[in-house]
Amino acid sequence: LARAEELMATDTEDSALNYGVVVDCGSSGSRVFVYFWPPHNGNPHDLLDIKQMRDKSSRPVVKKIKPGISVTAAAPEQATPYLRPLLRFAAAHVPAQKHKETPLYILCTAGMRLLPERQQAAILEDLVKNVPLEFDFLFSKSHAEVISGKQEGVYAWIGINFVLGRFDHEDEEDAMVTVALGDQGKSLVRKRTVGILDMGGASLQIAYEVPDSGAISSPQQEEAAKSLLAEFNLGCDVQHTGHVYRVYVNTFLGFGGNFARQRYEELVLNQTYVHNRLHSQQTGLSPQMPFLDPCLPVGLEDTVTRGGQTLYVRGRGDWQACAKLLQPLLAGSNSSQDSLLGAYKAPIDFSNSEFYGFSEFFYCTEDVLRLGGQYSAPTFTSAAQEYCSQRWEVLTQRFRGGLYSAHADQHRLKYQCFKSAWMYQVLHEGFQFPLDYPSLRTAQLVYDREVQWTLGAMLYKTRFLPLRDLRQESTRQAHASWLRLSFVYNHYLFFACILVVALAIVLYLLRLRRIHRRQLRTAQHALLWLDKVVVPLGQGSVP
Repeated sequence: LARAEELMATDTEDSALNYGVVVDCGSSGSRVFVYFWPPHNGNPHDLLDIKQMRDKSSRPVVKKIKPGISVTAAAPEQATPYLRPLLRFAAAHVPAQKHKETPLYILCTAGMRLLPERQQAAILEDLVKNVPLEFDFLFSKSHAEVISGKQEGVYAWIGINFVLGRFDHEDEEDAMVTVALGDQGKSLVRKRTVGILDMGGASLQIAYEVPDSGAISSPQQEEAAKSLLAEFNLGCDVQHTGHVYRVYVNTFLGFGGNFARQRYEELVLNQTYVHNRLHSQQTGLSPQMPFLDPCLPVGLEDTVTRGGQTLYVRGRGDWQACAKLLQPLLAGSNSSQDSLLGAYKAPIDFSNSEFYGFSEFFYCTEDVLRLGGQYSAPTFTSAAQEYCSQRWEVLTQRFRGGLYSAHADQHRLKYQCFKSAWMYQVLHEGFQFPLDYPSLRTAQLVYDREVQWTLGAMLYKTRFLPLRDLRQESTRQAHASWLRLSFVYNHYLFFACILVVALAIVLYLLRLRRIHRRQLRTAQHALLWLDKVVVPLGQGSVP
């Protein structure tokens, strides 16, 4: 029921709802997301229940523009006009009476990170100066920033785990983990979070919780750990450690699916030309003597061109040979930072962990092989080998017959053999996942919706807002308690006053009675005296 409610239109007539706006300024474009949440439930251990806003047609409130904000680098005064369509869109959906209390965050990623710091600062300065002149959102200098790849990875990790309910520690759950807290030797047992693997076209990213930082074997590892481990508290009270997380985040540029293919082609071209010179051969120099590429389907013909050199290739569909050829690419360049094998990786407890694979991890398993979801290395290997061994004509015939996913295209068919081998090598050789690891799930959506890192950013940025509701609630409770005590006290005082008045009346009546009795006795004495004095006198006067 809760999942169904999240897909319903947001009730903007509900005055109790709060709103937040995040603008994701990416390299190819910018997107605005509008979120909302009800008042905090009063439990300091619970997070805000943030959801993406939906319009009257139940569609997510999101808008994208192209190109990226970095196009304003030469004219930073154009930064605010550039974002104006997105901010107007958000302002039209957030109720006008809520604008002044709705936080706005403008967060810039890869495209801005490539600019010189001077140009970054000029763009942000224009936004901080001019956005408040046009819009009433809650926006300050700290709300506009260029975030690092590490921050982006942490926000993505937060968003996924929040949607999966892994921060709800009150629920009974079999999958638990013991987490060490700081250097004090303390620990707690709470619900296990999930790690994320995300392979795009150019880069590869991994993020997962590290319950125990473990032993650092060298000063170099200690330095790497400082830059790759993020420790933060998602709770609203820094004194509560229930939501303290230590997360390892690393991004590997050049290890995405498309970029890896380019590196592979350069490797094959260079090796083939060196081999030809050493052995006086003509392999790959003509269509009649092509290089037999094990990473392409059988019979597929293609050309590779680099620096004026052309290599003719023909697929031979040998998945095992392809995977072996890709091993040197895991080392990257000579720098350990560019190496998947040499980079520092925080320890993973493969017996008590869970991972989700997104983007290329999902496309590789689902678009053609139809194995998306729970990952099994033997099943995946068998299906990938079977696909690679098929002739190109058979694969294109299957494609036209609609046997593959609706997302599959000619590019996917052509490079599926390569990308499946590359994914396998990254997972099992690069990150050292065991072949029998049972807890990896490849996915595109979580609970039928795409989860953006902007959700995690909103959760992190607003983590202290529940304190406001908690303080208001405590004030209301204190006021109500005082009223109750005052009411009881006033009742006792009232009854005491009545008792005092009644007692005073009784005492007054008793006093009146005594006075009355005294007066009666005095009167009786006077009569007796008269009887003794007046009567004898009367008797003496009788003749």
